[in-house]
Amino acid sequence: MIPNVLTVAGSDSGGGAGIQADLKTMLALGVHGMSVLTAVTAQNSLGVQGAWELPVEAVRAQYRSVVDDIGVQAVKTGMLASAELVETVAELIAGTDAPAVVDPVGVSKHGDSLLAASALDSVRTKLLPVATVATPNLDEVAQLTGVRVESEEQLRRAAAAVLGYGPRWVLIKGGHLPGDAVDLLTDGSEEHWLRAPRHDNRHTHGTGCTLASAIVSQLAKGDSVPEAVAAAKSYVTGAIAAGFALGGGIGPVDHGWRFRAGS
Repeated sequence: MIPNVLTVAGSDSGGGAGIQADLKTMLALGVHGMSVLTAVTAQNSLGVQGAWELPVEAVRAQYRSVVDDIGVQAVKTGMLASAELVETVAELIAGTDAPAVVDPVGVSKHGDSLLAASALDSVRTKLLPVATVATPNLDEVAQLTGVRVESEEQLRRAAAAVLGYGPRWVLIKGGHLPGDAVDLLTDGSEEHWLRAPRHDNRHTHGTGCTLASAIVSQLAKGDSVPEAVAAAKSYVTGAIAAGFALGGGIGPVDHGWRFRAGS
C-alpha cells in the first residue's frame, strides 16, 4: 500500500509553493498526496497579489471527507491565515491518529504576510502543541517567540523557545544565516545538526513547503523523525540546486530533480 499523506495549506497559483509544492514533493517521494485547501492566492514569481481564505466549514468538510473515508498516515499544515482556521485545524489534527508536521507559515519568500497577527497566539497555544515536528524558519521563530537568531550558536536558544509551546520536535531552519545551510533538529534532549553546502541559486521559492512535505512523506513511510528530516534535507538540497527561472522574479525549486537526474 502507498502511504496516504494529507496537506492542509493554501494554493500558490504560480505552482512553486503551497499545495502545489506539497503534492509535487509527495509524488516525488512515493506517497499519495491529498489536500485540504485553506486559501487561494493570486501569486507569481514577483509576489502575492491577493489572498482569499476559505470558510472554516469548507476546510473542516474537506478534512473529514478525506480522513473518514481514505485515512491518513501523516498530516502537514502550511498557510492558515486566521485564528479561526488555526484553531479548527489544530482540533482536527488532535483527533487524528497520525504524525503531524506543522510549517508555521508567516510570510512568503517575497515578504508578503500570510498570517494575521491575531492568529499568532492560536499558533502558539493550539497548533504547536499538536505538532510531531514544527519547522519554523528564523523569521517565523522571531514572529512566534521574539528570539532573533544571527549566528549558528543561537539556534539552540530558538529551538528551546519553540519547544516551550509543546511540539515534540522542532527543526529550526538556519537557511537565512551566512555560510553553509545549517538546521537544528531537537526534542530538547537529543540534537541533530544538518548541514548542506549553500547553492548559489536565487530560485528558492517553495523551499519551506517542500521541506515540510518531504518530512511528512518520510514519516508516513515509517521513518523516525531524525531519519525523516535527514532524508528531507537531502531531497530539498537537490531541489534547491536544480531551481530554475520562472517569470521575472524568484523561480521555484525543482521538485522533480531526481526524475531528471536519473534519466
